[in-house]
Amino acid sequence: MAGVWFDDMQVGQVFDHAIRRTVTETDNVLFTTLTHNPALLHLDEEYMKGTEFGARIVNSVFTLGLMVGISVGDTTLGTAIANLGWDEVRFPKPLFHGDTVRVTTEVVDLRDSKSRPDAGIVTFVHRAYNQHGDLVASCKRTGLQRKKPKDAA
Repeated sequence: MAGVWFDDMQVGQVFDHAIRRTVTETDNVLFTTLTHNPALLHLDEEYMKGTEFGARIVNSVFTLGLMVGISVGDTTLGTAIANLGWDEVRFPKPLFHGDTVRVTTEVVDLRDSKSRPDAGIVTFVHRAYNQHGDLVASCKRTGLQRKKPKDAA
């Protein structure tokens, strides 16, 4: 189990995730078409040459999923019960094919679950950066996290 028990988290704790990921054209086109998103921003290179971006940009929902996915191994793998929601999702700069994403996660709130004595509610802030150090995505994510079992060492 790689994730962290609710009891072992602290507000202010920051995870600098070791996994980094270079986003490919295939990632973007496949995700965009699988989700039936016809936006020219992601699919039409010729159209995008005439925009302020100059090239296709990566689908923001893929960016959000990648950012959260990179965080899982260090935070919630094997210890999460449920994802409760995402708030304050932001994309301050675009992500392009060939950009490499790195992610940090900060624990910003912890509280006991009122309905589940074996769990707590944790709020994370995830931040994704490109290879230049530009913030390309952020969000708050709230989850139901297992407490350490009584028989765990």
